[in-house]
Amino acid sequence: MRLLLMGAPGAGKGTQAALLKNAYNIPHVSTGDMFREAIKLDSELGRKVKAYMDKGELVPDSVTVEVMADRLAKDDCKDGFLLDGYPRTLKQGQELDLLLKRLNIKLDKVFNFVVKEEILIRRILGRRVCKKCGAGYHVDTLKPKVEGVCDVCGGELISRKDDTYETIKNRISVYEKQTKPLVEYYEKQDLLVELDGSKDLNETFVEIKDILGGMNDHN
Repeated sequence: MRLLLMGAPGAGKGTQAALLKNAYNIPHVSTGDMFREAIKLDSELGRKVKAYMDKGELVPDSVTVEVMADRLAKDDCKDGFLLDGYPRTLKQGQELDLLLKRLNIKLDKVFNFVVKEEILIRRILGRRVCKKCGAGYHVDTLKPKVEGVCDVCGGELISRKDDTYETIKNRISVYEKQTKPLVEYYEKQDLLVELDGSKDLNETFVEIKDILGGMNDHN
């Protein structure tokens, strides 16, 4: 099962990724985790990644593809994987296709979580995180037992610095611009499934499982 999850910030793909990872026992491959792992191993590639990140620069596509090639060739990806956060642009999508071809594998499905902008903004503005242990909460959907206090360690709950109205609007607009061509690209390959990301997360998860189950029935 080789899946790609797409969706604007706050669309709920991270939550679905965690559920799918457990249900299908496949690794959740995110670029952030891959970069941290490469740096920790202190490989030549890791040092290359670190140099960009230390300067606060984006890791270029060419290096990202190298790290991705390294990750997807690992044993735990043999029976499938779950991509999240990459590719984000059409160019990255084309490069990923070339890489998968080289590895002699292909994507089974691309799930795109579609949510109205005002819902995304409300979701992100409502996020709270524990200052001490990093546990996540939400003012509407995942409230702590005591307001402003973490259930896990009693730490103070705060909003992330970049979770402001202006920043969120900008992030959503950048995402839409970058990924629109990518959505069309996967549509043409008949891989794309659009999901209503504003639904209840369990309802969405059942929908995804049904689609994947149907795929297995046809295989």
